[in-house]
Amino acid sequence: MSRPERSRRSDYRHFTPLTTRWADNDVFGHVNNVMYYNWFDTAITGHLLAKGLMDPMAGDVQTLVVETGCSYFSSVAFPDKIQIGIAVTDLGTSSMRYAIGIFREDEDLASAQGHLIHVAVARATGRPVPLPDVMRHGLETIRR
Repeated sequence: MSRPERSRRSDYRHFTPLTTRWADNDVFGHVNNVMYYNWFDTAITGHLLAKGLMDPMAGDVQTLVVETGCSYFSSVAFPDKIQIGIAVTDLGTSSMRYAIGIFREDEDLASAQGHLIHVAVARATGRPVPLPDVMRHGLETIRR
């Protein structure tokens, strides 16, 4: 199996700072893998909300996760401070692919990195729809 090359901070366009919590650690003394996916979602959704690109409760268009993946390189554990880097790598008619990197403290190489694919769907039908122009233009600002 091939392993991806570790990404660097410069590969990402937006960063969300977080502090790990005691409850994030597992019995092995490091952050459990399920938390990384939580962080992916937190960084992406937080960015979309902060930029006014979506309204998760009342908007006509929702974004649904259809694929995720993560590679791990070095442990993260409480009480590490982390930054979650995101960048849009692909924009389709109704989908977007994000690259995500988890960085400890001020390290330049990712402790973990992955991807998440969203598909825009109509709230009323759950069927794919074209990305709204405001969302497309907003996502272009973090595209690499």
